[in-house]
Amino acid sequence: MREVVHVRRYRIVGPYRLWLQFTDGLAGEWDFSGLLKDARPVAKPLHDQTFFEQVFLDFGALTWPNGFDWSPEALHADMAAAGVLKFETAAA
Repeated sequence: MREVVHVRRYRIVGPYRLWLQFTDGLAGEWDFSGLLKDARPVAKPLHDQTFFEQVFLDFGALTWPNGFDWSPEALHADMAAAGVLKFETAAA
């Protein structure tokens, strides 16, 4: 059985970049600037850096005030595939 992961904590580290720690202890930085190419109406507000920085955690998922959220499982898988996750016991 596969463990369900959630984002435990996050920190803004640059324009459209977040440091994320997951409930399995793995952590790393991720570049979300690809959102700037997303033309869907729900993603458009995130094109504004100030709005992007209004991110918060809702049940372990990155979420924004307009209801846009990001699956923590998909995000974890993408970050693992890119080789950016490593074990961290405390916030960097």
